[in-house]
Amino acid sequence: MTIEWRYTTQRDFCVLSLSGFLGADAVDRFAGAVGWALARGTGPVILDLTELRGWSAGGQLAVTQAARRLADEGRSLELAAIPADGSLVPDGTHPPIPVHCDLAAALAAHHGVSGHTREWHSDDWPGVRTPTPQGQM
Repeated sequence: MTIEWRYTTQRDFCVLSLSGFLGADAVDRFAGAVGWALARGTGPVILDLTELRGWSAGGQLAVTQAARRLADEGRSLELAAIPADGSLVPDGTHPPIPVHCDLAAALAAHHGVSGHTREWHSDDWPGVRTPTPQGQM
């Protein structure tokens, strides 16, 4: 099992949402999504974990590495809705990672959603249907 992701830009921040399980087999895909965020947005990145079913120790490490990668580019990582199966405990070598109880609290901390947004997502993001070519079912 791997993850799916959705990336939404706001005026002063971005939201990277994950679904699935962030385990060893999903770390590279997650790193790619973080790269996408670095290339297409500015400001803090809120990592929305609302739809994440869980994460392994390796997945948690990937999140702390993402925080470092973003900090190296002058940006920060914030978490929203940490999975119930564990908390992220970065060691002292990683930048601080603010944690919000849910996405609404994270958005409120950044004064809500602005009017202009752009969105990208992986092919199987939940709730998005891929159009079927005409004549196929």
